[in-house]
Amino acid sequence: MEELGTTKRFAVLLCAEDSDYVKKKYGGYFGVFIGMLAEDGEIWDVFRVCSGHFPSDDEIGLYDGFVITGSCNDAHGNDAWICKLLILLKKLESLNKKVLGICFGHQILARALGGKVARATSGWDIGVRTINFSTSTKTFSKLKLPARLSLIECHRDEVQELPLRVEVLASSDKTKVEMFRCGDHLMGVQGHPEYTKDILLQLIDCLLKRNLIEEWNAIKGRASMDENELDREAWKQLCTSFLKGRL
Repeated sequence: MEELGTTKRFAVLLCAEDSDYVKKKYGGYFGVFIGMLAEDGEIWDVFRVCSGHFPSDDEIGLYDGFVITGSCNDAHGNDAWICKLLILLKKLESLNKKVLGICFGHQILARALGGKVARATSGWDIGVRTINFSTSTKTFSKLKLPARLSLIECHRDEVQELPLRVEVLASSDKTKVEMFRCGDHLMGVQGHPEYTKDILLQLIDCLLKRNLIEEWNAIKGRASMDENELDREAWKQLCTSFLKGRL
């Protein structure tokens, strides 16, 4: 039995409505993130920020770290909840809280730090892509990871500029900023380390039905999943190690 006060506590800032498929199979996107990041003896909570459910100032202090999810919204938009999220992220930075941003979360975190987010000039990136880590970074030296890892991507926006104090950790042949870090407490990942191939297949079908992508995007995205294995365990190790302060 752990003593009171020693239990690690984390919160997922949910920026998207759950799809019926993910809700039924995984218990929603919160369940997907729990599956990747949660370890024995931890407490995990969810705040549906896209629906206006934010942690209070008192609640912020309870948490050791926060995870910002993907979203159908634009991180460069000015919806009321997005503006409120930017204020929260600046507050978390000032408190030196661990924050891990994924996809939209990566982009909104970059924006909160003073970076620029916009539509990707090369269009949608959907499917499995190879991510190349910077040879200069020492961030992951303890993990002894390979120089390249495959990762699911599903985005049409990208981080285009970052302030000098932010270090770019990885890039790909399509996206200049695939990962970044600011100090020891903020990290963004453009791809989806939490996704499984079935989640992406469902998402591709949904995007196609809503005419948000073209047929060739879908064909290429599906083909990339057949052609590439996912390095899910390596990404899990990387994300949990960052969030739990083990890097």
